[in-house]
Formats: sequence, C-alpha cells, structure tokens
Amino acid sequence: MPFWQRLVITVAAMIGASFVVGLIWDALVGWQIPSYLSGIIGGLTALPVWEFLKRVRPKRSAAMPPV
Repeated sequence: MPFWQRLVITVAAMIGASFVVGLIWDALVGWQIPSYLSGIIGGLTALPVWEFLKRVRPKRSAAMPPV
C-alpha cells in the first residue's frame, strides 16, 4: 500500500476515534473532552492502524501474472 494511502487512512482513523470518544465523553460527563486527552486517544489509535496498514498487501488474483 502506498505511503499516501496509509497516511490518509491513519489520519481518518485518528479523527474518527477522537470524535467518537468525544461524543461518548460528552454523554457521560456532560462537558467537552480536554484537547490533550483527545490528542492522546488519536495518537494511540494511529499506532496500531499504521502498523496494520504496513502489513496489508493487495491480494493477487489468478488472472494477473506475477510482476
């Protein structure tokens, strides 16, 4: 997977995770999540997503000759 695709997916996962946790936090506590805590959650989400995407390889179909 090219670098730019991994980067886009990782950033989307970070933003999505921060948003969802922010909604849950607001529902439970009643006030907004602190920005540093949201950043920590986004960063902790990015690490496993990035590592997972580095290991993902496109599957070769039988119709495609090897490169």
